[in-house]
Amino acid sequence: MTPESSGPVVVVTGASAGIGAGLARELAGRHASLVLIARREEQLEEMAATLGTPVEVVPGDVTRRADVERVLERALARFGGVDVWVNNAGHGITRPSVEAVTTEDLEVMVRDNTRSALHGMQVVLPHFKARKQGVLVNVSSMLSRIPDATLRAAYSAAKAALNSLTESLRFELAKDYPGIRVVLVLPGVVATDFGNNALGGGPDSRSIPGAQSVGEVARIIADGLFAGPVDLYTRPEGPARVLRHLQSLAGLPVSDGASDSGASAEERPARAPGSPGSGR
Repeated sequence: MTPESSGPVVVVTGASAGIGAGLARELAGRHASLVLIARREEQLEEMAATLGTPVEVVPGDVTRRADVERVLERALARFGGVDVWVNNAGHGITRPSVEAVTTEDLEVMVRDNTRSALHGMQVVLPHFKARKQGVLVNVSSMLSRIPDATLRAAYSAAKAALNSLTESLRFELAKDYPGIRVVLVLPGVVATDFGNNALGGGPDSRSIPGAQSVGEVARIIADGLFAGPVDLYTRPEGPARVLRHLQSLAGLPVSDGASDSGASAEERPARAPGSPGSGR
């Protein structure tokens, strides 16, 4: 909380569009002070100007650690501290098969989806530890848990790595820093331009039947920042789908009552290989 605003100070990466921009709008409505970073400076400035809340705009690339460090520096200079840090920036890919994924493809996916979030985690953690509190949010994907959209194999792998880093950090902090909350967000298909921007092109996520609205996802994330489950599924059927998937892989009886109601064809497990679904 700052003299400029009655709400928390929140950093959001990848804030110029999609989930990041939607979350910024939602948090602005909840009187948060915002620190926003994205590569597209003009688009970021235009979006920030509409928010009606204290905003620090930091154009930059979160795959560069120096840019992420600059975000924290600007947040501290403007607001004196950070309460919530959201690692949201990410990038998709479209390849016809796992065989077609190149070493360079995988390196780019790890750089954009895993290493960028690791930068954010490592930069803000000393600040949170000094205060013995804070909320760290990593935005992942349902494809990290059920990687059945094979066109997104390299993306799914990078997000699965992010999941592991997130869970490891929770264990690491649990004893000495119980006041630091580590949240993993697991959206399904969201109606953004994520698919259009994927390497190699891809289906427009906004055209996929059943895609969840950005506003709904943003509300769920905002509601889950300070209380509730630390694995935050943006669809209520998400945990049951994952459990059923794991039971099937392990050869165990599949739980009853785990309906796919509300999930689009692109989100359901055991769909045809090569389905064009996106996890964002």
